[in-house]
Amino acid sequence: MKHTQLKISRSNLLHNYNYFRSKLSSTTKLLILVKANGYGLGDIEIAKLTTEFGADYLGVAFPNEGIKLREAGITAPIIVLTPGYDNFDNLIEYNLEPSIISPESAEQMVKALKQSKKKDYPVHIKLDTGMQRVGFERESVQKLKKIVLKNKSLSVRSLFSHLAAADESKHDAFTRLQIEDFCSMANDISQFLGYMPMRHILNSPGIERFTYAQMDMARLGIGLYGTSCLHENQLKPAASLVAPVIQVKRVTGGSVGYGRHGKVDSDVTKIATVCVGYADGIDRHLGRGAARFLVNGELAPTIGNICMDSFMLDVSGINVSAGDEVTIFGDSPTPDQIASILKTITYEVFTSVSSRVERVITD
Repeated sequence: MKHTQLKISRSNLLHNYNYFRSKLSSTTKLLILVKANGYGLGDIEIAKLTTEFGADYLGVAFPNEGIKLREAGITAPIIVLTPGYDNFDNLIEYNLEPSIISPESAEQMVKALKQSKKKDYPVHIKLDTGMQRVGFERESVQKLKKIVLKNKSLSVRSLFSHLAAADESKHDAFTRLQIEDFCSMANDISQFLGYMPMRHILNSPGIERFTYAQMDMARLGIGLYGTSCLHENQLKPAASLVAPVIQVKRVTGGSVGYGRHGKVDSDVTKIATVCVGYADGIDRHLGRGAARFLVNGELAPTIGNICMDSFMLDVSGINVSAGDEVTIFGDSPTPDQIASILKTITYEVFTSVSSRVERVITD
């Protein structure tokens, strides 16, 4: 190994995919979220693998993410969850399917379709059932009705909403109410459409805990990447962030790193410098002994501050040489363990891995 890599395990990814797929009916479609560069793992890589696994839809946040996938040869249907207010012409050009979140966005989409002379274009209507972020509320559905009935260029492919707290049992009553409200609103909309579009409300924790509400499609995001709100031990890390040791030296007293925060108390301390830093996604709060990373089967604590392009480990008592591989997260330590140290969530751990880190698919 010569440089830092994020190793994406095809077998682990497939294992996680099958775990969630097994909880759904064979007739329920599965949408895989590959937004934010595939949750940091690589959007093109994840898109290709999961469509190979059998994913029915892909989901991105912004138009440029969908365009990138199209230009990479991805042909699967792609929902753009946050298309913005006036980007619909780009979506149409690249055959991307927008989420419509308000009467204003619906009108902008209609305007873009008229200019492109497209008809029966697939769109997805976002309903706000309690997240209170974006989407049609019950009071604004009548405005949607007028726009849809007046403009036949819109073909409503799906109705969907988002669960705010499906991973926390203390909010289960609220989650069930969201599901009930969604079903009620979807029924009302289907009445004036004259047909029932696909319905989807479940996210990863929803698939695990509210399977009865799987409806026509479910959306798999963080679960695919190895995070479960119920059975973490049944999932596998989808990727490992690894980097090489570039130098090992023995120091006698003094300090290590910027600000002299790495204190050397013993007569001889063995220090290994690892070729990855905060510019690559190694949070500075992992320095000064807060985290231990795996090298040659043993966990070694950080010493001193994390630098932009490197950090140091105290490898006293460990057989380490330049070129040896250090695991920042993977099987050990796990992404969840790193997230716990940082008092955050695994989403942030994954998406913090910078674009300059090479993504590599392994078996």
